[in-house]
Amino acid sequence: MATEISARGRQRAIGHEEYSLYSSLSEDELVQMAIEQSLADKTRGPTTAEATASTCINRQPAHFYPWTRSTVPPENPPASAPKGLFQGVMQKYKNSQLAPVDPVLKAIKEGDEEALKAMIKAGKNLAEPNKEGWLPLHEAAYYGQLRCLKALQQAYPAVIDQRTLQEETALYLATCRGHLDCLQSLLQAGAEPDISNKARETPLYKACERKNVEAVRVLVEYHADTNHRCNRGWTALHESVSRNDLEVMEILVSRGAKVESKNAYGITPLFVAAQSGQLEALRFLAKYGADINTQASDNASALYEACKNEHEDVVEFLLSQGADANKANKDGMLPLHIASKKGNYRIVQMLLPVTSRTRVRRSGISPLHLAAERNHDGVLEALLGARFDVNAPLAPERARLYEDRRSSALYFAVVNNNVYATELLLLAGADPNSDLISPLLVAIRQGCLRTMQLLLDHGANINAYIATHPTAFPATIMFAMKYLSLLKFLMDLGCDGEPCFSCQYGNGPHPPAPSRSSRFSYTTASDKEPAVVQFCEILSAPEVSRWAGPIIDILLDYVGNVQLCSRLKEHIESFEDWAVIKEKAELPRPLAHLCRLRVRKAVGKHRIKLLDDLPLPGRLIRYLKYEIPQ
Repeated sequence: MATEISARGRQRAIGHEEYSLYSSLSEDELVQMAIEQSLADKTRGPTTAEATASTCINRQPAHFYPWTRSTVPPENPPASAPKGLFQGVMQKYKNSQLAPVDPVLKAIKEGDEEALKAMIKAGKNLAEPNKEGWLPLHEAAYYGQLRCLKALQQAYPAVIDQRTLQEETALYLATCRGHLDCLQSLLQAGAEPDISNKARETPLYKACERKNVEAVRVLVEYHADTNHRCNRGWTALHESVSRNDLEVMEILVSRGAKVESKNAYGITPLFVAAQSGQLEALRFLAKYGADINTQASDNASALYEACKNEHEDVVEFLLSQGADANKANKDGMLPLHIASKKGNYRIVQMLLPVTSRTRVRRSGISPLHLAAERNHDGVLEALLGARFDVNAPLAPERARLYEDRRSSALYFAVVNNNVYATELLLLAGADPNSDLISPLLVAIRQGCLRTMQLLLDHGANINAYIATHPTAFPATIMFAMKYLSLLKFLMDLGCDGEPCFSCQYGNGPHPPAPSRSSRFSYTTASDKEPAVVQFCEILSAPEVSRWAGPIIDILLDYVGNVQLCSRLKEHIESFEDWAVIKEKAELPRPLAHLCRLRVRKAVGKHRIKLLDDLPLPGRLIRYLKYEIPQ
């Protein structure tokens, strides 16, 4: 006990004393006590040290190689918590049950050639695989123990190409680990260089993957197949190109590697170089005659992929070598489309002079759509400067991909609330009335006065309707109902309020108000035509009805002698403070008001801003502009 007087020794001494308390118990009794103690520990939960140790163990990656599943302690093992009385006993019991270390594996790891030879001489069979299919030969190749490897080669020459359960040979393992001396020894002993693993990857493929030039050189000297394909169809040249390894590429091509070999997706090494931005590899392949216009299985060209990944120097080189900028992929998209979508101004500028406008039209989508959709204003300016058709519509099959069936680049800009792009497109001549749903309605819904003003200044129809959701009154009024100041703004600019008071039911009974879901539902094929929604029906919606009085009040300022239908009267009478609105609607309306409407109608909604130029007194002008209350 005296020799154990230290911090750790004291702990071991205590453990020894604890063990002495149970020395009279049999092994079966100890195991039973261990089970009971384990169940009790689980109900208490792990200690901090145990939880830390468990976390460290769980973080270790699970590889299929046998050495990663060995019981090697971690580099920085967690400090053990002080053992309890019974824990110390069980630790001693467990330690006594540990399996002994394999002497063969120990000798290989330590490079003990003599120990291996002694085992062989003693008749021990070192050509028998373990449960993972590994031979001592595989272990020696993996650990780079050349002398042990040679001893095993000499003793068991027939197993030199034997594979593990993962189809890996000793040569493959030596290549993966970069043990060049072992690789050479195996090849000199007759190892087959083209045996692949389960993924059909050969030693040459792995050497290229690891950019091991010397290993590549040795393997091709022993006639390794430079055109072997893995299960994805990749060759060693594909792999070296993806890593821009010119020296390896030179070796492979000089030994017969095909520069036009395609993988499972129709991708050639040159396509890989363009896709990954490996300019030097691209130059090398072009020098050896690789097709600049190569296309993958989806018809995407090398130029398209370079544009997609924004490799500007690669795009410049491909174009200088005559790459065709008018090869579309399976979706009809050209390199200019993807460059506009990505917003790369420099690539767009390079592609503009070599892109066919006919091919662009045939694609059914303009680069303007893509630039506007993603707010790439610089690209939008470049395309407009190149005089691309600002009113080019989306093809019907592309418009159907959007719920609102949008078709113009202007619509994309308005939806994004991009005022600058909207102004650019309008100044270039964009038609604000070409879409199924007017961009003005979108601007009203978003509440962007600047966009509304721009659209109206460039001819947007202030009395826009929605063909798929017909109403008896302009949809602009419907969209602005909840915002009284916005509603007045639109009415000042000439929006027509008369249809709001032309209810088909008049003073008669009205049908029940439709639900929100059915009010604007798309009609089925069996319907002859969609039902027209009346103004009073919209006003009866719960989310709008509380504003019914003020809405009607504003609209009455912009209409002449109209009659309120029975439902509108119900709304006004529902709140006593709205009685003045009912009086306002009584006929006839004031003569001054009717004259104002007549003058505004004569001027026209498109020239309403010219009221200031009329030869009339200032007070009268202000009255015409609703700047003076009646």
